[in-house]
Amino acid sequence: MVERNSCQGHTMLTGVADGIMCCLLGSTTNAVGPLESVESSDGYTFVEVKPGRILRVKHVRPPPVGDQPPVPLQPEGEQGGLVHCKRRITVYRNGQLVVENLGDVLRADLLQGYNGIGEPPSTLELEMPEPSSSLANGPSGEGARPGSGPAGRRRKARRPKRTINIDCEKRVTSCKGAQADVVLFFIHGVGGSLAIWKEQLDFFVGLGYEVVAPDLAGHGASSAPQVAAAYTFYALAEDMRAIFKRYAKRRNVLIGHSYGVSFCTFLAHEYPELVHKVIMINGGGPTALEPSLCSIFNMPTCVLRCLSPCLAWSFLKAGFARQGAKEKQLLKEGNAFNVSSFVLRAMMSGQYWPEGDEVYHAELTVPVLLVHGMHDKFVPVEEDQRMAEILLLAFLKLIDEGSHMVMLECPETVNTLLHEFLLWEPEVLGPPDHPDASATEKK
Repeated sequence: MVERNSCQGHTMLTGVADGIMCCLLGSTTNAVGPLESVESSDGYTFVEVKPGRILRVKHVRPPPVGDQPPVPLQPEGEQGGLVHCKRRITVYRNGQLVVENLGDVLRADLLQGYNGIGEPPSTLELEMPEPSSSLANGPSGEGARPGSGPAGRRRKARRPKRTINIDCEKRVTSCKGAQADVVLFFIHGVGGSLAIWKEQLDFFVGLGYEVVAPDLAGHGASSAPQVAAAYTFYALAEDMRAIFKRYAKRRNVLIGHSYGVSFCTFLAHEYPELVHKVIMINGGGPTALEPSLCSIFNMPTCVLRCLSPCLAWSFLKAGFARQGAKEKQLLKEGNAFNVSSFVLRAMMSGQYWPEGDEVYHAELTVPVLLVHGMHDKFVPVEEDQRMAEILLLAFLKLIDEGSHMVMLECPETVNTLLHEFLLWEPEVLGPPDHPDASATEKK
């Protein structure tokens, strides 16, 4: 006990000393330098997404097992997984959003058996949040829950501001291991690294899946530019676009955690024909990103450096359901919250994405699995419930024993849920009997 306390005290003193040096010298002491672009034998590749900007990527393509033939691909002519996605999204001038589902109706018993929600309403009416209400309020970068302002008051004016019509057919098929056209992409959030996915990467590689997991800029072993503009949402999104275009095949599954969910949403919106399914783990609601004006991360970098031991401890308390020796070891092995103070500050202040609002999410036609750890203190469960409501085809699974870092806390449960969703394909009943808004249930 004495040895552990002395070690923690040494860490605290080191953080304070480094912070003082940072203030005096005007530079950070733990910046990650750029790396050469190389491919190593242990599955890591260093990809130069733009000159001087290099990301570490874990890319594993399982080799064929003996003479065993690959799993056959889904026949193009088979209609079992074909869903007619037809939606009308109306934004009114009074801030109200109305979403009408007019296409195929998925079997209610299938949905109920998977997520306990049952058949979704044909019409969903929501109040759009005011721009000032979508402030990032935590290390995970999720904004305040939309509609958290004055509730229950419906304005009289209902003049449409714009109407978006979606009418397409989406073939959703079972994604099995060893299928040559399936790739799983894993994207971590603020302060993490690809190491947080270790249990998932090992599990799915063992099942024959091809996996890709990058380190975001400034995280893990990726280069860390000392320019704040390198960590805006748009800069990081372009990084993920480059990685996606490099490794994508015909059926790609995006798996994101926390802030990483926003990049998955961006890619799914940009490449609807290539993104087959999306998995969002503790990602929050369908909220436009806007940095908070009163966040601790607005403090000078040198102050954050002094506070880094306290921030790491706060992350442990809020990110894990328990704070024992096992969780501390997981935090250390997963390199969570182990980034420079400059990068952390730039990441939090760069979370500006006004396009990613409820309408943007309502336009997605890809099936989505939402996984939420019930002890999460960064992302309230109501935010993921809101996300499930706004998406066209979404399943919400709650894990009672998990928190924000649920993939580290409950790897077996998370792996099972992810695998079941990969293998799932829908069964449909056909168009609803009463597609008009007057005969539909309102929520």
